[in-house]
Amino acid sequence: QVQLVEAGGGLVQPGGSLRLSCAASGTIFSITVMSWYRQAPGKQRELVAAITGGGITNYADSMKGRFTISRDNAKNTVYLQMNSLKPEDTAVYYCNAVVVTTSFWGQGTLVTVSS
Repeated sequence: QVQLVEAGGGLVQPGGSLRLSCAASGTIFSITVMSWYRQAPGKQRELVAAITGGGITNYADSMKGRFTISRDNAKNTVYLQMNSLKPEDTAVYYCNAVVVTTSFWGQGTLVTVSS
């Protein structure tokens, strides 16, 4: 089992920045990929960014150049640095960890981009 706890969401003005964090606990040695997803009101959940244990990253096209995913293996934590935020980035952001073929999810953290 893996437990994930997100933090760092909040209200930010357009053009601003936020850094989300996701702390993992449990059988973390078995995690292969950690990702951030988001779900805006009335829309499906979508992948934002992913990172493997070896540090290989993948981003959704609309986030490239603005968002950066990173991980601190010593702290068992994954981060999502979000810059140049837009109102359309408003969503609940979820942390995800994959163990073999099982996905674990955090509770989500709300990011609101508004003036």
